Amino acid sequence: MKNNTPKKVLVIDDERDIRDGCERILTRLDLEVLTAQNGQSGLDILSKEDICIVICDIKMPGMDGIEVLAQIQALYPSVIVIMITGFSTVENAIEAMKKGAYDFISKPFTPDQLRIVVKRALETLHLTEEAYLLKIERQRNLADLQTEQSRIRTIIETLPNGVLVTNISGEVVLMNQVSQQYLGKSQEHCLGKNIETCITDKGLCDYIREISACSPASGKEMHSYELILPEQRFILAQGRPVTGEDNECMGAVVTLSDITALKVFDRLKSEFVAKVSHELRSPLSIIHEQLAMVLKEKNGDQPDNNQYILGRAKEKTKTLISLIGDLLDISKIEAGKTKQEAIEVHVDDLIKKIIEFVHSQAQQKDQSILLNVTDKKIPPLIADPVALESIFGNLITNAIKYTPDGGKIWVDIDTLTDKKKTDIRVKIKDNGFGIEEKHLSKIFEKFYRIKDDNTRFINGTGLGLPIVKSLIDSMGGQILVESTAGKGSQFTVLLPAEQR
Repeated sequence: MKNNTPKKVLVIDDERDIRDGCERILTRLDLEVLTAQNGQSGLDILSKEDICIVICDIKMPGMDGIEVLAQIQALYPSVIVIMITGFSTVENAIEAMKKGAYDFISKPFTPDQLRIVVKRALETLHLTEEAYLLKIERQRNLADLQTEQSRIRTIIETLPNGVLVTNISGEVVLMNQVSQQYLGKSQEHCLGKNIETCITDKGLCDYIREISACSPASGKEMHSYELILPEQRFILAQGRPVTGEDNECMGAVVTLSDITALKVFDRLKSEFVAKVSHELRSPLSIIHEQLAMVLKEKNGDQPDNNQYILGRAKEKTKTLISLIGDLLDISKIEAGKTKQEAIEVHVDDLIKKIIEFVHSQAQQKDQSILLNVTDKKIPPLIADPVALESIFGNLITNAIKYTPDGGKIWVDIDTLTDKKKTDIRVKIKDNGFGIEEKHLSKIFEKFYRIKDDNTRFINGTGLGLPIVKSLIDSMGGQILVESTAGKGSQFTVLLPAEQR
């Protein structure tokens, strides 16, 4: 029976703001979050609670994160450990990864970055649990089959692939239900008859006859043959000769597998590689060249320059990690696998918390974020809070990134009512770089990024806005954009208040 008890996550950090922020974000993922302000307190909690993931700061007074990681590895090897690092602790983060840490996240981080890392850890735990359950289930099913007199036929009939058995003369002696479906012929039509009676493809008939006769070419190697059925359905036939105790030839066993999905996947994979290769090639080349320069100048007298180069390499690596996370997120959105249970959400309260969380990022650029709630009472939404956080977190973070130092960001919340419905309207406006009109129709396309003198040093994946639009569309909402190059942009989100 599936365990519905929320998984427990432990956050160990000496900064209260980090602990509170992580708790607020992770609680939205239906996780039970416990916190500790130092390493020893965290280990005490681990000894009492069934913790599955630990998020631990590397730099802490007293026992540091590396020592905490070592003790967790020794005492609780199944627990996944994610390290929190600052700019000056990257080397320690690498050391932690070598010593068994699952991943690390650098300060300051956004809610989306934290969710991406924790979701990957949860998926790893889920796969481990599923593998264990499948192993137990398989053992139980096999034990049950041993009590059946017809266990061999039962196994053959319930295989997901087709099974076809012929004798040395090429006559069909056994075929399961799946093979009948693939070939479009019944057992009554095929059993005891030549293979040509069941199969119209001459190449496949010759292939099966060759194996049935145990020809030298068939040998022990698993040969294969691809059969194309109507409507572009692809079947892979793999056969092997059957021999008796005296090595005499007895016939052949042929398995038939539907590989249509694999064919489609191969085509999509090729398109995917072609699409993202351009995005990956440039940052990887920069990392390679800049790290090569650092190694070449390791005995030089330019530590500040080396630090800058390492910082640029770190930024590009972070971009790649974000790209991978965004690709995973958008693929799940398109597959409809991200929706959680809808609950009542007060959008104004949620946006206030997002602004509080990203305040440090704006402060670093001497920016101000002004929140204005026009209506006295904004009606709640019945929606997925994680999706809402992703929508407004992305838009506000983009405003910070694409607004120069000293700029301003305005967030206005009100309602828009007509005779048929009420929409919650959120406007996110900045006085940043703006977007030229020729780009406005393309900014919601995957991987599309505007690169000019203002934005060429801003890291991004080109997937943030497509993710935002996909989530808004799934809620029956709408996103509008107005922008003037050099003056700023305004994104307007409309979400129906009756959304369920």
